[in-house]
Amino acid sequence: MARQMLKRTGLKLKARVKRHERIRKKVSGSTERPRLCVLRTNRGLEVQLVDDTTEQTLLGVRTPTKTTANRSHATALGKQVAEQAKAKGITKVVFDRGGYIFHGKIAAFAAGAREAGLDF
Repeated sequence: MARQMLKRTGLKLKARVKRHERIRKKVSGSTERPRLCVLRTNRGLEVQLVDDTTEQTLLGVRTPTKTTANRSHATALGKQVAEQAKAKGITKVVFDRGGYIFHGKIAAFAAGAREAGLDF
C-alpha cells in the first residue's frame, strides 16, 4: 500500500506509512500472540487483534462515532479491548503502534490495555 500512495498524499502520512512498514518487518502476530494494531483517525481510534499466520482478524473495536476521542476515551477503549480479548482466551499480544509516536492517545490506549490484563 505504501509504495502505491498518490503523489498528492501529505508528507506526514507518507512518513507514518514508512515508519509502519519498518515496524511491520519486525512485528508479526501469531495464534498464541496476535498483533494488536492501532489506527488513529480524526474521530477516534480503531483497534484490531490480528493473527498474521492465518491472516484473520480476531477482534475489532473502535471508539463511538459521535465522540472525538481523547486520552480518557483511549484508556477506556484499551480496557474494553483487553476484556474482550480475555473473553476469547487471549492474554498476550504484540503491540503494533502503526507508525504513530508512542505518546498521547496511543500511550493512553496501551496503558488501559495493560491495566485490564493484556501482556505486551
